[in-house]
Amino acid sequence: MNVRRSAAALAVIAAIVMTGGGPASAASPSPSSALPTGLYGTSDPTYDGVWRQSLALLAQDTVGVKPAASAVDWLAGQQCADGGFAAFRSDAGSACGAKTLVDTNSTGAAVQALAALGGQDAVVGKAVTWLKSVQNSDGGWGYAAGGASDANSTSVVVGALAAAGEKPGEVVKGGKSPYDLLVKFALPCGAGSGGGGFAYQPDKKGKLVANADATAAAVVGVLGKGFGGAAAGKSADASPTCSESASAEPAQVARNGAAYLVQALAKDKHLTSALAGAEDQPDYGNTADAVVALATVGQGQRAADALNWLEGNSAQWAKQAGPAAYAQLILAADAGSVDPRDFGGQDLVSLLNATGPAPVSPSPSSTASAKDSDEDGDSGFGTWWTVGVFLVAGIGIGFLLSGRRKRQQL
Repeated sequence: MNVRRSAAALAVIAAIVMTGGGPASAASPSPSSALPTGLYGTSDPTYDGVWRQSLALLAQDTVGVKPAASAVDWLAGQQCADGGFAAFRSDAGSACGAKTLVDTNSTGAAVQALAALGGQDAVVGKAVTWLKSVQNSDGGWGYAAGGASDANSTSVVVGALAAAGEKPGEVVKGGKSPYDLLVKFALPCGAGSGGGGFAYQPDKKGKLVANADATAAAVVGVLGKGFGGAAAGKSADASPTCSESASAEPAQVARNGAAYLVQALAKDKHLTSALAGAEDQPDYGNTADAVVALATVGQGQRAADALNWLEGNSAQWAKQAGPAAYAQLILAADAGSVDPRDFGGQDLVSLLNATGPAPVSPSPSSTASAKDSDEDGDSGFGTWWTVGVFLVAGIGIGFLLSGRRKRQQL
């Protein structure tokens, strides 16, 4: 989910450039020096507080752990009066203002978590109403209300709608549903190595470029599922192949996306990410998302090698990245029918629990200390912020924002 996670930092950078202010004036309000009670993780939550909290609570619920009431209350308390959620509000007691950067990703993630936990119908209902109010006429959603639709944000919202009991295909604007948008962003089978994959957004010329991050999200979204995908069921016998369909049914488009992911994982057993001027790096989070996507479309066995790779290689990444990373690995393990309490020799559930308030019903082996889990950061936003600031200073925010849309992960 690198595109989605980086969007929050980039949105704040854009606000800084446009307003001429520093971080405090761009993101309302400025981060507090003391971390809020109930929040998971120890790093600055300015760009990912709601996101990492939502994934943490959803992962706990997935494995039967009841989160602490303070953790749930913190998340619910981040909601603005209009129903939307910002990435983080240090003073949730104050009303959201014009500079509060409310976004669809934070809102959609919060809905998925709170709907799964139950008991938050009013919060969930207001959030869903807000999400519907900012749907674009093409049927999708962008990161910010009114922004151009992208596959990742649309998929997050689809998951939220489904979690809240809505039928995503019946949520329409301009006669278009979110499924129409996702199908529109799918590359045809004959599009070379990108055939079957999904683009994050069309480029300036309207060209679609396959993106592994967007594909993993869209495969789940076009099937009407959320972050956890679907429980592992009977797997298809044959490996997925890209197949054109005149009707472009979501189920076939999802299978085509699965075929693209299988091919993308074939060489290294993991997906990669890249920044300009830097060597390609393993993308642990997106690999975990790809595992969930393949399991959701009934191709979980095709993700076995990727899941094994994560078991052997993701420990240091998760320790540095924090709650959201542990949550992604837990969801991937659950989708792949692997015990998250014995994942490459680690108890992911205990490690996640240790990054926040003690759960009401922790797993029997929840003895990991916070020191062993997350002391270095929570979602990699420190890197994105540093890279973003230098890029903004050197080449301007317009190029930065358009550049992230073109990033291709193979």
